[in-house]
Amino acid sequence: MMDIKKDILLRVYFVYALIFLFAMAILGRVFQLQYVEGDYWKQRSDSLTLAYKTIEPSRGNIFSADGSLLATSVPLYDLRMDMKAESITDKIFNAGIDSLALNLAALFQDKSKDQYKRLLREGRRDGERYLLIKRNVSYAELKKVKTFPIFNRGRYKGGLIVEQKNMRQKPFKELASRTIGFKIGNVQPVGLEGAFDQSLRGESGKRLMQKISGNVWKPLNAEDEVEAKDGCDIYTSIDLNIQDVAQQSLYNQLVKNNADAGCAILMEVATGEIKAIVNLKKADSGYYREDFNYAIGYATEPGSTFKLVSMMAGIEDGYIDLDDTVDATNGRTSYAPGLIMRDSHEGLNKITAKHAFEESSNVGVSKLIQKYYRKNQQAFIDRVHKMHFGDKLNIQIAGEATPLIKSTTNKGWSKISLPYMSIGYETMVTPLHTLTFYNAVANNGRMVKPLFVKETRYRGHTVKEYKTQVIADSICSKTTVAKARELLEGVVQNGTGRKLKDCVYAVAGKTGTAQMASNKEGYKNGRIRYQASFCGYFPADKPAYSCIVVVYNPSTAGYYGGEVALPVFKDIADKVYATNLDMHKGLDVQMAELPKVKAGLTKATIAACNNVGVDVKTVGVASKWSSVLNRETVAALKPVAIKDNTVPDVSGMGLRDAIYMLESNGLQVKVVGKGAVVKQSLHAGTRIYKGQVITIELS
Repeated sequence: MMDIKKDILLRVYFVYALIFLFAMAILGRVFQLQYVEGDYWKQRSDSLTLAYKTIEPSRGNIFSADGSLLATSVPLYDLRMDMKAESITDKIFNAGIDSLALNLAALFQDKSKDQYKRLLREGRRDGERYLLIKRNVSYAELKKVKTFPIFNRGRYKGGLIVEQKNMRQKPFKELASRTIGFKIGNVQPVGLEGAFDQSLRGESGKRLMQKISGNVWKPLNAEDEVEAKDGCDIYTSIDLNIQDVAQQSLYNQLVKNNADAGCAILMEVATGEIKAIVNLKKADSGYYREDFNYAIGYATEPGSTFKLVSMMAGIEDGYIDLDDTVDATNGRTSYAPGLIMRDSHEGLNKITAKHAFEESSNVGVSKLIQKYYRKNQQAFIDRVHKMHFGDKLNIQIAGEATPLIKSTTNKGWSKISLPYMSIGYETMVTPLHTLTFYNAVANNGRMVKPLFVKETRYRGHTVKEYKTQVIADSICSKTTVAKARELLEGVVQNGTGRKLKDCVYAVAGKTGTAQMASNKEGYKNGRIRYQASFCGYFPADKPAYSCIVVVYNPSTAGYYGGEVALPVFKDIADKVYATNLDMHKGLDVQMAELPKVKAGLTKATIAACNNVGVDVKTVGVASKWSSVLNRETVAALKPVAIKDNTVPDVSGMGLRDAIYMLESNGLQVKVVGKGAVVKQSLHAGTRIYKGQVITIELS
């Protein structure tokens, strides 16, 4: 019995000893963690709740030549609420929730008062520390929100949490939109946004943040915080006024002709600066949008605009003179069995080389080239290259299509290649390539690279200036240039471009019409598709600007370049001439009466009046926008009051200013006519509802 008791006691002592040893081990480990390894684990703990977060810089702005904003980063805010903020007692919450819900519903118009009230009560009940109130709030809306009940108690006492982010916006919407490009999230930016991304995006900073409940990070003050460096601004060569005219004119012409797409480019002859560039494509909705950069990225067979290159090659090589004769054989010939080359009209027989060009005779031009280069076809190709036609331009914008100048060594070269190349087939170039060549002719043979961006600036100081780059001091002899200019002037005076003959300024240029081949079926099957173009410069005697217009697949009112593309060229040229007083030298202009002055931006209106010698008088307190009271000798500017959430009065304004003001106030704009605004479908001063459409009629 004693042995049994002794055995039990030993076992109990053994268990007690194990428990004691285990307890001592735990105490030892606690001591070690607390006093020996305490600093290490404290740092580990901090590392789990503390982290450096990236501070995104503000992206640089893109400006037009006159300093107008083409693209900018607008701050937007996500609004949240800490429903467990200690300062918001039940008494304060219950007293203010009705008014807060009412104000939120009235401002944002996305929920009713009761819905906002329910959201706030449920958030309060659940103890939400990060309750989402509204995303993408503007700064003006944020200012109003801060005055609402509860939130008006201040930054910390009101429970309002504001998170800022930047949204890229284009104040002038579609104007030069595809050339400006876009920057969306992590998608590779395109256009100028992409080409100058390194300069625009700036340098990121870092900030120490602490993780709190609800997976929310709050900033901490830290000595090693690195501020973000904002991006540089870029200044383009684009003239907004001309861009506006070009965009509207091309749009109207595409609609009139039910075309698939079109583009227009205006270049300054001496510098290569691009003053306007439009790219429009028909969307599924039927409207035309800036979707693809046809001017830069779309290489096609140019058609008859290439005939200038052909004639210049023959002249430069000493084969062709303008007075040489060629038999156009009544507008029909053949270079292969079963394949007939035709002119656009019959009746041309024995004519001069100059007249063949003026009438854009396929037969005449092809016979001239075939006659002199048939035995050495590569010599023609070599001359084209020596004149730098089709050279890759390596412009400031990515996405330039690679030109194709077919060679005799190419697999597809045949006995019809030379004559058909001479009239603009079997070669592929972009509209910008063609324009650059014509611009060189206007520039007395000097070829310059197209220029889109003139400089980058950081906080107003120039970082880098981009000057005119010369591709070739001379693409050919001065004699050839002179004869080329005579040919182009003849087209307008006597040929397919005669609709420009009566302009008050002289124009030189060439029409172009080409069949567009299908990728699968070539030219043979289905409905024939055409490309209509006009390329030229003005004034012809002293060229200042060159311009090309291309319309793809017009299908209703005709398809010849002189019918479809030329009118857009004229609209652009008329605008340039009307606003460029240097072209008017020598004219004795006497103002019989005060010219019509459009309403719009006060600063711009005053500048325009000063340029033409019209005195300006301000009636009342000066403001950003003004209407105009025309008088006999002075333009009286009356301030236009702009009230939030109400329709502004845009009567008397030009299209660009009217669209900017209306869209800035959240309205969708439809336009009828051109000129100044004479009528608007929504009365000034009436309340604006989200997504509301307004129609403006122009004189």
